[in-house]
Amino acid sequence: MQEFTNQKILVVGGAGFVGSNLVKTLLLSEPQEIIVVDNLLSAEKENLPKDSRVIFIEGSITDNNILAQLNSDLDYVFHLATYHGNQSSIHDPLADHENNTLTTLKLYEAIKDLINIKKVVYSSAGCTVAEKTFEQAEATTEDAPVSLYLDSPYQISKIIGEFYSNYYFKRHNLPVVKARFQNVYGPGEVLGAGQWRGTPATVWRNVIPTFIYRALRQMPLTVENGGIATRDFIYVDDIVQGLILCATKGIAGETYNLASGVETSILELANLINELTSNPTPLDFRPKREWDNSGKRFGSSEKSRTQLGFESEIDLPKGLINTINWTKNNFSFIEKCIQKHHNYMN
Repeated sequence: MQEFTNQKILVVGGAGFVGSNLVKTLLLSEPQEIIVVDNLLSAEKENLPKDSRVIFIEGSITDNNILAQLNSDLDYVFHLATYHGNQSSIHDPLADHENNTLTTLKLYEAIKDLINIKKVVYSSAGCTVAEKTFEQAEATTEDAPVSLYLDSPYQISKIIGEFYSNYYFKRHNLPVVKARFQNVYGPGEVLGAGQWRGTPATVWRNVIPTFIYRALRQMPLTVENGGIATRDFIYVDDIVQGLILCATKGIAGETYNLASGVETSILELANLINELTSNPTPLDFRPKREWDNSGKRFGSSEKSRTQLGFESEIDLPKGLINTINWTKNNFSFIEKCIQKHHNYMN
């Protein structure tokens, strides 16, 4: 990671789950400074390492005052800000627009003429382009067609971010690389982190941290539609390495899947987590979520492997064990974050 030595790096959304793990890894390369901009809507400041090279600015990247503070000599930009999750975006599409779509447009408009920028990495979502099927899934490639009928404002915002990335690359030569995430999990994802966003998805966000917490409490794991849906689960350390490779080896204007390439059903996941945590409570089977038509999906990692040298290294059982141990060690902090929303949940 010598490319980041003595560099000035901006991480938008850097206090979040993926962002904070990225910041910790980037610090190992001895950068000059890392500027983190985060409004803590779905994150906690405690996620960030205490380091004099980390400059934290609390607020949204859409704030003109914050944009005016950004250094004109930035070397790298990682744009990870998002309005966390499909369900939150369905509940409040305007908030999703403010925190998902507008963030990208205002950031790019502010940095389009900065001559030092070597690479901008935009975090997109694999669910946006995955085929909507409950039949046999095929690995989603980077050139998969985009449906005009997406399941949520979150998915719409993420693909609009890709469109803006393409526009600013073509029109202003802004060197944007698009990284399409699959389902990221691992240490540092805190249930209940940030502010109440109108639905229980504020607390029960992604499936793996929710399942692990509930399993450790010996609660039933909720499985919809028989657990037949499949996902591509990728460990956060692998995502961080993928982001770094996008910044250092990615071709501007290109899109890369950051995927494990392994398809796992939700039923398999639930049973494995119950086994690893010794949770004796039976699964709680419920009907399909009415809004979710994603069904079965996983990403192709071929392009990322051949062009970036990226390959996920942590398999699901090992990653789950690491995440279970981290959850046990940080249980009181997680409980504290969940309890912030106690009055809303009841």
